[in-house]
Amino acid sequence: MTDPTARPSDGAAEQPEAREAQANGDIATPDADPAAALAREAADYKDKLLRTLADMENLRRRTEREVADTRNYGIASFARDILAVADNMERALNALDAELRQTADAGTKALLDGVELTERELLKVLEKHGVKRFEPLGERFDPNLHQAMYEVPDVSVPSGQVVQVVQPGYMISDRMLRPALVAVAKGGPKASGQPQTNDNAETPPEQ
Repeated sequence: MTDPTARPSDGAAEQPEAREAQANGDIATPDADPAAALAREAADYKDKLLRTLADMENLRRRTEREVADTRNYGIASFARDILAVADNMERALNALDAELRQTADAGTKALLDGVELTERELLKVLEKHGVKRFEPLGERFDPNLHQAMYEVPDVSVPSGQVVQVVQPGYMISDRMLRPALVAVAKGGPKASGQPQTNDNAETPPEQ
């Protein structure tokens, strides 16, 4: 005879919860294939490993690019400031024409020779660190490298050709550090593939 006061066994009480947990995937089904579960787990770990390796390779390449950029362009701001010194030296040398140089006394000539030597050494040091000077006289105007200051009417020169360099430009590695200030010809024949000149050409953005 069944005891009406008897409590259901623990196993019977847990059956609904166990079925719900099994339905939610919280516990493995009794008939799950252990080999298949291990295969899925191995595939998951392999996928995570491949993703991690790909992330590490991308990080390595990005770090190499950043190191190269720092090496090539890290002195850009400093070099741009030094260019003012080179400009002043050039202006000082250009202030005396050939006749004055010839008639100058020995002390003045020695001073000019010293300034010229200093200027050459400065340019060598800049070039050693990837900064190169360029003077595009006779070249076609390129708005990426040159800044047009004014036009010079000259029918004997192709329109848009650089006929005067007001201030030389500088490159750092493969980037433009400072554009060359130039005057371009106007009124001559149009060169094939000639870029359009622009009196108000703006300085390209610094890199």
